[in-house]
Amino acid sequence: MNLTVNYIKEKIRDFEPEIGIILGSGLGEFADTYNMISIPYSEIPGFENSQVQGHKGQLVFAEINGKKVVMMQGRYHFYEGYSMQTVTYPVKIMKKLGVKTLIVTNAAGAVNKTFIPGDLMFITDHINFMGTNPLIGKNDDTLGTRFPDMSEVYSKKLINIAEQAAQELNISYKKGVYVATTGPSYETPAEINMFRTLGGDAVGMSTAPEAIVANYCGIKVLGISCLTNYAAGVTENPLNHQEVIDTANKVKDNFKNLLLNILKTI
Repeated sequence: MNLTVNYIKEKIRDFEPEIGIILGSGLGEFADTYNMISIPYSEIPGFENSQVQGHKGQLVFAEINGKKVVMMQGRYHFYEGYSMQTVTYPVKIMKKLGVKTLIVTNAAGAVNKTFIPGDLMFITDHINFMGTNPLIGKNDDTLGTRFPDMSEVYSKKLINIAEQAAQELNISYKKGVYVATTGPSYETPAEINMFRTLGGDAVGMSTAPEAIVANYCGIKVLGISCLTNYAAGVTENPLNHQEVIDTANKVKDNFKNLLLNILKTI
């Protein structure tokens, strides 16, 4: 970990990020707009490449609305075959770089039948249905406690800030519970019906591991899902990743403006 941190610090010099942003599928263009310093994952010791369509795979450092930010332009996914430790390693590095707030974004399927593709959802809580936990293994006491509390993984204060930011821009939004599954196959209609019964509002293949580790590290988390499709069984249409990318592209301007407004207040 020290090798990774030292390498990045050499590249960014005296730049000290205070806010981290993980950009999900189709949302990487935000980082291109404000790119001051970029470091490909392939060049960073301890990092791996991200091979998913819509994920460029680099750390981007920028000053946005007076805030010093580090952005993950693309994330690692458990379904790519990476361990949970690899998936969440960048969050630990953000902690070591000084990040105190993390905005986690994703593309997700609408489980709640009142939600529609194109909606933005602020995550109030999550259900980890991935069958594992990124904190399994030897604990690093320099990052967090062995048994971290999970009562408020997604900061209520940050959700309030995000709601106010959306209202100022007249951007409609939803709030709800995110269900995390492993993927890469989409869920079956029976599984989606189960998630709905359990209280899930949206489903995706990421975010929970990063949020768990951020919470463990003492980083405040704001989660935002871009609902890019109906989950299985909500409609009769088959699911495909291109729909995810297309819908994310349609709402990217709203998403970008929302992030900018949130960064003004955090």
